[in-house]
Formats: sequence, C-alpha cells, structure tokens
Amino acid sequence: MIKDLPENNVKDIAVAVALEGENIESKTWYVYLINLKKEPIENVLVTSRGYGEKNGEQVKTSTLRHMFPVIANGAYKLIEPIDEQTFGLNNEYWVSYYIGTQIYDKKFIFLPESIVDSNFIKLPVVNKPGVMIR
Repeated sequence: MIKDLPENNVKDIAVAVALEGENIESKTWYVYLINLKKEPIENVLVTSRGYGEKNGEQVKTSTLRHMFPVIANGAYKLIEPIDEQTFGLNNEYWVSYYIGTQIYDKKFIFLPESIVDSNFIKLPVVNKPGVMIR
C-alpha cells in the first residue's frame, strides 16, 4: 500500500533555467540540475516535457529523458538547452535519484511566463543569472 512506503522528501535539489549568453538577435538558455546536498546523488533520471495552450490550441513538446550516473555534492549537470518559444508553456522536469538504496523523486514545473528578468537570481553553484525551483 502507498501508505506503507517511506516518505522521501526531496531537499537541496534544484532545477534552474540559466541565461548563457545573448546577442542582438537571440538569447541562449540552458536547464541545469543542481545538487545542493552534502552528499552525491546517484542514478539520476530527468524527464522533461512542455505542455499548455498556445494561440488557443493545446500544445505538447516531445518528452526527453536524461541519465546521469552520479552528481557530486555541490555540483551541477547540464540537462538540456531550452528554446525561448517554450517559455509560454509549462516546462516540467521530473527528477528521480538514489541516495544509497533510497529512491527520491520530484516534479519541478516552470509555469508559463515565469522565466522572466524580474524573477532572475544569481544561481548557486552555476553562478549565472536565471530562475530556479528548489
């Protein structure tokens, strides 16, 4: 039964969208997984997808999966580049990982229009401007 499973709360893990660079014509954006824990995480699986409504129609992006054997404590990994045109959609990142034999998972969802300059912070570890969900 579900009630018998341990409650594994995800803490000190973040997904961030960072502004990598910009020129007159465009901006370059990347999505990172940041491990703020004092221990490494292992067998990390990240599933990403976008969904929502655009111009009155339901839109879905492809589902992508990314695997990382280990992310060291206080480190980060590049998940994928992200196109600015998807910022009007829900951008979902479902992260699963192990610490020892315990599995943890959590969905991180960037809501439409949440990736804007007014929400920027200096991202920890990555040291770039961007938006982070913890």
